[in-house]
Amino acid sequence: MSAPFVGAAALVAILVLALAAPLEGDRASGGPSPSARAPVDSLSLEQQVGQLLLLRFAGTTAPPYVRAAVKNRRVAGVILFRSNVASPSQLRALTSRLRRQGGRPIVAVDQEGGAVRMLPWAPPLASQPEQAAAGTAGLSARQAGGALRAAGITVSLAPVGDVPSVPGAALAARSFSRDPRRASRATAAAVVGWRRGGVASAAKHFPGLGAAGVNTDDARMTIRRSRAELEATDLLPFRAAIRAGVPLVMVGHANYPALDRARIASQSPRVVQDLLRDELGFRGVVVTDSMEAEASLATGGITTVSERAVRAGADLVLLTGQGSYPPVYRHLLAVARRSTSFRGRVRESAARVLALKQRDSRPPR
Repeated sequence: MSAPFVGAAALVAILVLALAAPLEGDRASGGPSPSARAPVDSLSLEQQVGQLLLLRFAGTTAPPYVRAAVKNRRVAGVILFRSNVASPSQLRALTSRLRRQGGRPIVAVDQEGGAVRMLPWAPPLASQPEQAAAGTAGLSARQAGGALRAAGITVSLAPVGDVPSVPGAALAARSFSRDPRRASRATAAAVVGWRRGGVASAAKHFPGLGAAGVNTDDARMTIRRSRAELEATDLLPFRAAIRAGVPLVMVGHANYPALDRARIASQSPRVVQDLLRDELGFRGVVVTDSMEAEASLATGGITTVSERAVRAGADLVLLTGQGSYPPVYRHLLAVARRSTSFRGRVRESAARVLALKQRDSRPPR
């Protein structure tokens, strides 16, 4: 994923503005006890908006603005990349300091296997195609989950549920199999394995990038497949993941005219609400792919595409640009303050994110 950068002085200035204001609705005393309300209603509007965002930062220690955002509940958590990870001891120190801020922050990484591992010392050593060929998708995920959990990671943005179905498919080297049923079995096994390892998994990239010739990180992509073709191939692993209890589904940025001619998947209520939630029955957290992907930003600026994703039904907006968090946070908060319907949408997503954070991650007996 590529990420835009801003100057250090400008970034500091906008971060101060974003974090300095007092929290609206914070109570020193009085009012109903938080235990008498739904957990989401114990949060101010500022905090509810924050629960919809995952941010990226530079370096191997969390900067003060990140710690402040976590402490004040103005962000759901962080995504870490290789530049944030130097060694097991450094990573444990980083995640421990984030947890000490309170609020059970999400700490997410891409740990698919093979070359796509933000923790280079941790499993899965084999790529997803190799895992499927060896029948070890579940075991690999369980072993990886244990290693990530020990390092303080709470979410693995894996498995890849895409089914390569065209010559030169962009994600072929990261996908389990070209056979939809084999891919579905491996995807379900991986979901169970991650859960048993104590880490939440995210099946991606809904509703499937198997027919994409280019990665949406790098260019716009239109997938011209019929609804019947999507049902027979691309959607099968996601159905399997949902049946296996996957806690997160990552929605991608390609356009699917058979589903929505006008909007890319991450901005489409027809994809997120009608298909993923209503038809497939997913009740967990919908996280976007990187909002800074070329296919996303080709449709608008970072604040615009983030608002569209939330309106479409996304619960977590993944920001991989190191200067993206302040303007997106301020924009979503401003929209929520003036729109009752958007406030309701924010509350709904914040409640799902809180439930994800609070879920019991111990392996089932």
